[in-house]
Amino acid sequence: MVSVKNNAITVKDLHKSFKLPNEQSSGLKQAILNIFRKNKSKGYTTQKVLDGVSFEVKQGDFFGVVGRNGSGKSTLLKLLAGIYTPDGGAISTHGTIVPFIELGVGFNPELTGRENIFLNGALLGFSKSEMESMYDEIVDFAELHRFMDQKLKNYSSGMQVRLAFSIAIKAQGDVLILDEVLAVGDEAFQRKCNDFFEDIKKDKTKTVILVTHSMGSVKQYCNKAIMLKDGKVVSYGSPDDVANLYSEENFGPLEENRTTKGDKLGLSALVPMFELSAVSDTIVKNGNDFVFEIKYKITKDVEVFPSFSFTCEGMGKSIFDVHKPDKKTKVAGVHTYTYKIPIGNLNNADYSVMAVLRDAKTEDQIAFITSDKAVRFKISKKVSGRKDNGLLNTKGEYIKLEGTV
Repeated sequence: MVSVKNNAITVKDLHKSFKLPNEQSSGLKQAILNIFRKNKSKGYTTQKVLDGVSFEVKQGDFFGVVGRNGSGKSTLLKLLAGIYTPDGGAISTHGTIVPFIELGVGFNPELTGRENIFLNGALLGFSKSEMESMYDEIVDFAELHRFMDQKLKNYSSGMQVRLAFSIAIKAQGDVLILDEVLAVGDEAFQRKCNDFFEDIKKDKTKTVILVTHSMGSVKQYCNKAIMLKDGKVVSYGSPDDVANLYSEENFGPLEENRTTKGDKLGLSALVPMFELSAVSDTIVKNGNDFVFEIKYKITKDVEVFPSFSFTCEGMGKSIFDVHKPDKKTKVAGVHTYTYKIPIGNLNNADYSVMAVLRDAKTEDQIAFITSDKAVRFKISKKVSGRKDNGLLNTKGEYIKLEGTV
């Protein structure tokens, strides 16, 4: 074990691999044959997930972990939570760890909400008396008072998320491990979660490790961060530096399509034109929607889709993200998307839209909008009772898709 004073978690030279079977061995005969093979490499392939990861998390840190899918983030969290055992290296933890990694882990659908709270507490290492002292606070946060004596199988998925998340954040542990949970529940519950994170940042007795794809969240909440790539730490330290590196790597064009000019403009021979423009007024008043247009030219028959982020400027807070292909185009030519975003309950502020064009099969970026070409607009609206700029919890929609070959 590695031990460093004042560290909540110390990770040194951590390694983890998984064996992926090359063929099915569901039958007893096949399983026995695989065991006694001389060349056992034929039975499985070794996938190295973490390769020499080292970092320290001080007590009181709000520590971000970022990286693309498959970089090793979730595996790292499961190692920290004790769900997995490392192949090599050392992890030292100080204090009680409360993980919120996968919804439903530790829940029994045949038990009531009340019984599941105590079951989860026992799995986290808390005694019955400790959970009794936390119970009211957990239920108050989840806002599920009248459902606690109903079986969990009768809960909606949203209610289960609220209960599981409330247990995680209200269980009085020293280290809270969160995997992609900043947008759980409905709008009101999200605001409560946001307030909780703002409060816990100030509590230097609590440590939070947060995995997220939202660079706005990293900049807003975290005081330190790491970026994983192919199982290695490629950036460690300032959350702004880590978030900027992540954005740079993920919003750059594919290497094979780069040109000297295109690299600077976010364009390439494959995508020589990629533009954003406002359709509606850039000063959005109460009751109106913001409408913008994405237009691009692609020179080959490649299935692509645009993704974009909607950000409150000056806060680094990503409010609305579209990363999945709601609509795709497959043929060469000029294509135009028109997108409408209901403003919801956002307050007065300046906002911007950034976009990338992705390959529909690999989700790699093949073109991007540079920051000087982002669409910027202002909301002229005050939401009653809100002190901050607010959060958008609504879905936008494509209102028009046109293409010319």
